[in-house]
Amino acid sequence: MSIFCVVDDKHVPLYRIMWVSALPHYCGNEDCQREGQYEIRLEHGEAVWASTPEERDAVLAALEAWAEGEPEGGLGFRE
Repeated sequence: MSIFCVVDDKHVPLYRIMWVSALPHYCGNEDCQREGQYEIRLEHGEAVWASTPEERDAVLAALEAWAEGEPEGGLGFRE
């Protein structure tokens, strides 16, 4: 089992993830570069952003598998 998942181009340790957004970001600012992306909040106020619902769901699946102690394989977040 890996303790990492890939979000965008970053290998993120699962234990650093605090929460995952259910809805895409929308703030209405014209210059916002995160509209439509899913925030994955890390500890210490940091965040990474998933570009697609599938990428967000892969992070959630990895967290669930990690919490349940499932063996590696079938986690959906590796290529």
